Order: sequence, then C-alpha cells, then structure tokens
Amino acid sequence: MSTAVLVGSTGQVGASILTYLLAHPSFTAIYAYARRDLPNFAASTKLNPITSSDTSQWASIFPREMHPKIMFSGLGTTRAAAGSVEAQRKVDYDLNMELATAAKDAGVETYVLISTTGASATSRFAYPKMKGELEDSVKALKFKHTVILRPGFIAGDRTSRESGVAEVALRWVAKGLGSVSPALKNPWAQDGELIARAAVAAGVKCLEGKQEEGVWEIGQSGVVSLGAELEKK
Repeated sequence: MSTAVLVGSTGQVGASILTYLLAHPSFTAIYAYARRDLPNFAASTKLNPITSSDTSQWASIFPREMHPKIMFSGLGTTRAAAGSVEAQRKVDYDLNMELATAAKDAGVETYVLISTTGASATSRFAYPKMKGELEDSVKALKFKHTVILRPGFIAGDRTSRESGVAEVALRWVAKGLGSVSPALKNPWAQDGELIARAAVAAGVKCLEGKQEEGVWEIGQSGVVSLGAELEKK
C-alpha cells in the first residue's frame, strides 16, 4: 500500500489517472495538485487535494512528510492554451522539473511521466524537442524507477481553447475510426483513459517489484497493452 502524488490532475489524461488511482487498492492516499478545487465523484477518503493558484509555490509544498513512494505527472498544456511556445515551456518543462526535483528530494522512488511519441532533445520542432529535454532531465535525477510513456495523438474530448483546427480535425478522425474498430485508431492515437490506465499499471508494476530498476520507456503499443491489462482487472 503506497501514497502517491499526482500533478496535472485536471487535464485530459491526469483526471483519468486520478480516477484510477483512487479506485486502485495499491494506494492508500493520493495527493493531487490543482489550481482549483478538485471534484471527488466517488467521495473517496484517499483524495488529498493540494490546491493553490500560485504554481510557483507547488514545489515548496510537496507533501514530503507523507513519504510518498510514487509520483505521476500528466502535467502539460497546449500552445493554443498557453499563448506561446515560451509560456507552454514554463508549464511543460519548468514546472514539471521543479516538482520532479522536489519528488526526488523527498525520497520518491518511482516517477511516471506522460510524454509524447517522437520526443527528442534534438528534434527540429518545438514540442517534441521540449518533451525530449524534459525526459532527459528527469532521467538525470536517477529515480529508482523512471517510467516514460510516449503515447501518440491523444484522442478524446478537449475544449476548443486547448486545440488548434488541425487537432480538432484529428480528434474527429480518431473518434470515427475508433467507432469502427480500436485497431484502426490505437496504432496512432490513444484515448486519455487508456493512457491513464497504462500509467497506473506501469507504476504499480514498479511498486510491486515486477519491473527492473532504471528507465522504462513505453511506446504506443506498450501503452495500448498496459492499458488493456489494467482494464481487465
């Protein structure tokens, strides 16, 4: 039984991670960061919100006194929502690293990061480059277990403010193909709930000693299989 920390708990993937963590018997308490009040639809006594609109203070209020063993990060924003690449980086890279460093200092052993397919610090494109730099920086912290999930296009509902025109179109394509057969969608796009299940399943494997120590990078096929594995339980 473990205590977990979650950041990005109101996002498309993070909200689903929170749901699965609250329902999973391996976790006794979930400390979830948010800038606004978190819904607790299941009225779970496990949920411990860390609510502050000042994200610059989040690292300083990390719940180290609760000795969490695992942290999940679904934290991220879109350029459309942030307004610029520079503003997006302050969330996707800077804030993520502040919290990952706080987690390492607090003794967290397993860190689970939602990244993206194609992430590379050498990419010519801003978003995968930023995600690759984040991956490299998190790896350098040397958690006992560093789990990096690289899903493809994240399908599902998202507000128009968070999405560009092309992204909205891709969501409709993914939804249509998924309604015909998941096999037509899963190789390139995964629903947020599926990604969340994969993240929780991977984290639990690490906590239970079923995954060797070090860095575990999970691509799209792994996300699909791990997500299906947790769904069956």
